[in-house]
Amino acid sequence: MALSYAQKEAIVAEVAEVAKSAYSAVGAEYRGLTVEEMTDLRAQARKASVYVRVVKNTLAKRAFQNTDFACMEEGLIGPLIFAFSQEDPGSAARLAEAFGKGHDRFRVKLVSIGGKLLDPSELGMLAKMPTYDEAISQLMALMKAPVQKLAATMNEVPGKLARTLAAVRDAKEAA
Repeated sequence: MALSYAQKEAIVAEVAEVAKSAYSAVGAEYRGLTVEEMTDLRAQARKASVYVRVVKNTLAKRAFQNTDFACMEEGLIGPLIFAFSQEDPGSAARLAEAFGKGHDRFRVKLVSIGGKLLDPSELGMLAKMPTYDEAISQLMALMKAPVQKLAATMNEVPGKLARTLAAVRDAKEAA
């Protein structure tokens, strides 16, 4: 079914708006996947707050202009599905990596973050990036560790004195 000019404009505007606010994007070839598999991918994407869309390459080129994902333009070849991370940089990569393990026909072709095009083999690195909550948790643990060690060290001085006095008392009582 051919799209009208207005429909194409709407698609480009929608994808451009998502691309402007997205942290990272993954483009994958989906040729050979069944409708049920694609539906499953979209359901997983909704749960992970990842925007997933199949877009014609010519429309994707227009949508990616003036965004961090303009670097993906040269790799827009063949039927591609795009996944955009909305909440944290690694969510689209985690989705693509998990889905790709169970589906041989799903092949990641493009990976982009921060205006840089990464090699598809670096998808795992991007997928291992912590979520916002995990990053805050790691930062708080890092900030808490020196204070906690200082408090433990300061507490050890009177504790050692108390143990020494107890040992002297026990030695006098035994004698």
